[in-house]
Amino acid sequence: MCTCVGMMQNGAFYFGRNLDLEYSFGEQVAAMPRTFPLSFSFEEGQKAHLAMIGMASVADDFPLYAEAVNEKGVGIAGLNFPGNAHYFPAPAEGSCNLAPWELIPYVLGRCETAAEAALLLRRVRLVAKPFKGGLPLAPLHWMVADKRGCFVAEPMPSGMRVFEDSACILTNNPPFEYHMQRLNDFMNLTPAPPVNRMTPALPLRAYGQGMGAIGLPGDVSPSSRFVRAAYYAGNSACAAGEGGAVSQFFHVLGAVEMVRGGVLAPDGRYDITTYSCCVDAEKGIYYYKTYDNSRINAVRLDAEAAGNELSLYPLEDRQDILYRN
Repeated sequence: MCTCVGMMQNGAFYFGRNLDLEYSFGEQVAAMPRTFPLSFSFEEGQKAHLAMIGMASVADDFPLYAEAVNEKGVGIAGLNFPGNAHYFPAPAEGSCNLAPWELIPYVLGRCETAAEAALLLRRVRLVAKPFKGGLPLAPLHWMVADKRGCFVAEPMPSGMRVFEDSACILTNNPPFEYHMQRLNDFMNLTPAPPVNRMTPALPLRAYGQGMGAIGLPGDVSPSSRFVRAAYYAGNSACAAGEGGAVSQFFHVLGAVEMVRGGVLAPDGRYDITTYSCCVDAEKGIYYYKTYDNSRINAVRLDAEAAGNELSLYPLEDRQDILYRN
């Protein structure tokens, strides 16, 4: 269960997500320089590529990115898509054959725009090849976005389906087309005070703030989070400056976060928002906070773009409280 958002704020594009999970996967911020060697299971490796930064679990010196943004401002996030994601048993000639865990670095390493990434994704055939024993494949779909556009890629039995995403939002099941269709049910929502459209025969009036959004779903199901994220992102009004934009982005993510105790996973553990992240795509600054530490931490990509080794930053996961007396 996750939510991904892309937003233009104060003239800049921000990309980020909530990672909702009932356990930690060893995640840390991983900055990949341009000359970090990348090898792939079925495609030619890359000795040089675009630099990128994101949250990853690192195994055998390979970053298994949950999401990342490259130095050209293109971001990709993988979100859980159980029961729908289809991976093929073998590669096929004429396709771009990738294991699912290779998709983010492969695409971000070579694509300078989201539109370019969407063209590449249409040729991708995802092969059911685990990274190694003990690391099962996650069933995923992906959102890719930059300041010019946003797309969703869903691996289906017919192949990779790529959709333009005018909402610049993605959650989980059902497939993307359902979420966009359901938004039509909420076109009357407004941040403004409502007016009486029921009947002029009744003296109806608003008796409190926020009544224009009555009907906005409040549960944390994927479909409801999609609607709620689209509403808040679409009506966002942030304060000036970088600080205002970053703060506003995290408030939008906060409107769809998982609170411990609110969702019980089938295995008996609580589903929580383990971390939230926001990337200034133009400046390459990766901001994040965790469930247990609401202080915003930041890592800059530009300082890590040279060299040939990953730069890793473990999460600051203990609550940082500033005592004032």
